[in-house]
Amino acid sequence: MNIPRRIEPEWLDELPPGDPRAIKSRRDLRRINALMTNATCVARELTRSFRHGSPRTIAEIGAGDGRFMLRLAERTATRWKDVHVVLLDRQDIVSARTHEEFVSMGWQAEAVTADVFEWLAQSADRVFDVIIANLFLHHFDTARLTLLLSLAAQRARTFIACEPRRSGLALVGSHLLGIVGCNDVSRHDAVVSVRAGFDGRELSALWPATRAWTLRERAHGLFSHCFVASRVNSNRVAGHCGYL
Repeated sequence: MNIPRRIEPEWLDELPPGDPRAIKSRRDLRRINALMTNATCVARELTRSFRHGSPRTIAEIGAGDGRFMLRLAERTATRWKDVHVVLLDRQDIVSARTHEEFVSMGWQAEAVTADVFEWLAQSADRVFDVIIANLFLHHFDTARLTLLLSLAAQRARTFIACEPRRSGLALVGSHLLGIVGCNDVSRHDAVVSVRAGFDGRELSALWPATRAWTLRERAHGLFSHCFVASRVNSNRVAGHCGYL
């Protein structure tokens, strides 16, 4: 099924963080991530990218409440210690408990409330081993997404994204989330997300065209789409691939 990509507003983005429907929808997102096995996908790509070492710094853009990154930490913390994580989102919703759970695994989490474009464009001295985007890139049209990826390429050694797959099967699945108890916000946004998702090598086509990167893009599971960009020579990242 050929589904044209279409960007529409998602209800969760418009609700105040403390709205009961927003709180429930964020809980639903954890369940949706589990059904899509996105943490498995990203953890596998992290392990593949750092098979001979460990990242010192990881940033997640569009991190929400930070629970997705926490799931990644749980999968990798036995091998990787002293990792500094930046959780970037427009809303300040990372709880004290989430921070404590990172600390218990030997990681440090820094929550940053900012616009992703402004944050990526800062002429700061932070360059990250990894930047991760989970269910985030699909919010942007082609022009804005091209800019976002261009900015991310200047700030990362590795970039990993796991997004909705734009397919007939995923669209059918998005209409069935009421069966697992998702609320009206989550059910609406799931359909919108699939229509705005990705297929083929659409993200690779938007990544900066340069020989400095190797790109991998593929379907993951039944409903997800994975994209990975890795620097051929990490020393080309300004300064250092870690946290300066």
